[in-house]
Amino acid sequence: MKAKVINIDKKAAGDVDLSDEVFSARVNETLIYEATKMQRANKRKGCASCKNRSQVHGTTAKMYKQKGLGRARHGAKTAPIFVGGGKAFGPSPRDYSYRMPKKARRGAVRAALSQKQNEGKLLILDDFPMKAIKTKDAVGALRGIGVNSGLLVVEGRSENLEKSVRNINGIKLVRSEGINVYDIMRYEHTIILKDALAKVQEVLKP
Repeated sequence: MKAKVINIDKKAAGDVDLSDEVFSARVNETLIYEATKMQRANKRKGCASCKNRSQVHGTTAKMYKQKGLGRARHGAKTAPIFVGGGKAFGPSPRDYSYRMPKKARRGAVRAALSQKQNEGKLLILDDFPMKAIKTKDAVGALRGIGVNSGLLVVEGRSENLEKSVRNINGIKLVRSEGINVYDIMRYEHTIILKDALAKVQEVLKP
């Protein structure tokens, strides 16, 4: 499948071959949902915590004698029924993360990219040159190609570009190895630099 390549001035810069297996795959909405749910769960922090009776600081001396007073038998002030005692059945930190199979994760990325391609929201950019770290110039360039919300996929490190776009609201930059379903679906456009396209297709090809 042929796709047009544009430059930063929104002018034609040739054509490029897109893999049908990557950019014309079946849009499996269930797979996209499961991959997005996994990513959001992996970001979740299960930090709710409290102390049980073994963790509370308190005396372990017997409070009163075992027999003869008609009172319940207690051996420590850290019991949950006392003020300052431990919490019974309270929450403890937990890990919500889990992993989908590798084939399923890659299939979800292919489905998400195919959906962007079907919607006309996938842009192949020839290059994004930044001579200096200048957010204003990056904003102007992105607005010039009609992008207000987008995921920018690049190959390798580009300090000027990374620092120019990192504070732009609605724009996120990732390297080709970091492309993922959640970011693709979160932003309206997906912009892939021509240099990164080969790496993306190589990794995602089934």
